[in-house]
Amino acid sequence: MEWYEVGLGLLGLLVLLIGMGLPIPFALAAASLPFLWQIQSFQTSLVSSQLKLWGVWINYILLAVPLFVFLGELIGRSHIGPRLYQFLHQGVRVRGSAAYGSIGACAGFGAVSGSSMVGSLTIGGVALPEMLRLGYGKELSSGVLAAGGTLSVLLPPSLILLFYGIVTDQSIGDLFIAGVVPGLILATLFSVVVMIWGVIHPDDIPASEQAARMTLFQIGATVGPIALIGLVITVAIYGGIATPTEAAAVAALLTVILAFGVGGLRWAGFKDALFSTMRTMGYLGLLLSAGTLFGFVLTYYRVPQEFTELFLSFELSPYTVLAIVLVFYILLGMFLEPVSMTFITLPTIFPLMAAAGFDLIWFGVVYTVTMEIAVLTPPVGLNLYVIQGISRGQVSIGQVIRGCLPFIGALVLLIGLLIAFPQLALWLPEQMQ
Repeated sequence: MEWYEVGLGLLGLLVLLIGMGLPIPFALAAASLPFLWQIQSFQTSLVSSQLKLWGVWINYILLAVPLFVFLGELIGRSHIGPRLYQFLHQGVRVRGSAAYGSIGACAGFGAVSGSSMVGSLTIGGVALPEMLRLGYGKELSSGVLAAGGTLSVLLPPSLILLFYGIVTDQSIGDLFIAGVVPGLILATLFSVVVMIWGVIHPDDIPASEQAARMTLFQIGATVGPIALIGLVITVAIYGGIATPTEAAAVAALLTVILAFGVGGLRWAGFKDALFSTMRTMGYLGLLLSAGTLFGFVLTYYRVPQEFTELFLSFELSPYTVLAIVLVFYILLGMFLEPVSMTFITLPTIFPLMAAAGFDLIWFGVVYTVTMEIAVLTPPVGLNLYVIQGISRGQVSIGQVIRGCLPFIGALVLLIGLLIAFPQLALWLPEQMQ
């Protein structure tokens, strides 16, 4: 069977199964099996599939995923995350402080959790009702919070960068540190969007905001845990003290202590965080396992290698190749969520990017920014529905989408800056070596 027959067959069968409503992990596995049976007997394929599944579940690096997810769930269910927004909102006495505070809180949350959706849910659950109460426009309020969640994925630790590193076999530590400068630039761009929004639509931002100041103890109980958890993760990984998995384990244990000690977490909240992590990892575990099986079939038939050679035979310029790949991901992101796209497409795409001459650490950051555009684009923009859901009917999905458009523009601008100045992502990893 020719490689292009396998590639088109896998893609066609996958689209058909997903269109029929089959969950993506099962669709990936079901699409892989007919082609696996071409090279193995039914009995052998069962054994090899089991080995692939087992290999994913005992992968040492992947142990960091549930630990970072659990860490984020703990912060979301304690007072640590909501207090961070309150501190930034009440401590910044400027017009639009609630909007700027939302961006800062999402960035701070991103320093200890790698999930965009959890970031939007945690900060948005507190910030959205407060912003609407203060008189902020619905589109601005929902847009800044939906987009703010993307900072949780660009700033380390990032689950998308972690999955990217696993698929492409790149250094997790280098990928994490490469996202720091672009993440800070993105937070600045989001703040500029709010500033310009206030000039164009002054009625969307109240002239003054009434908010009580926090006591010194409340400030310490708010900033201290976030700073300590972020410091442990950063120093452990980049100081060479621990691997990302070990750093995640220590940070998760520290978060449990802080969440109960100063975050007001109760046993019921702890159980909810644990069960939510198990549900998330149940889905991600199946997705990772099915993605591994899918990748094995692709690799056996040399689909990534042959696709790369075919693409390069057209003698397109590297930046034309990059533009085609980015447009492909933005369009695909309208229908698939980032983790699924990573395991379905990346095994074929990253060899092409390497052959085109792009640094894979740099491309990891560009890829992550592109994935965050995906969570803001309908019809399958996860952050859109998170914010619309927590508004409890006060904000329509159309208002959330319109509110996100300027922030999507900021994400596109960041990609342009990364293409024009690759050192924005590469300088810090080079200095750490």
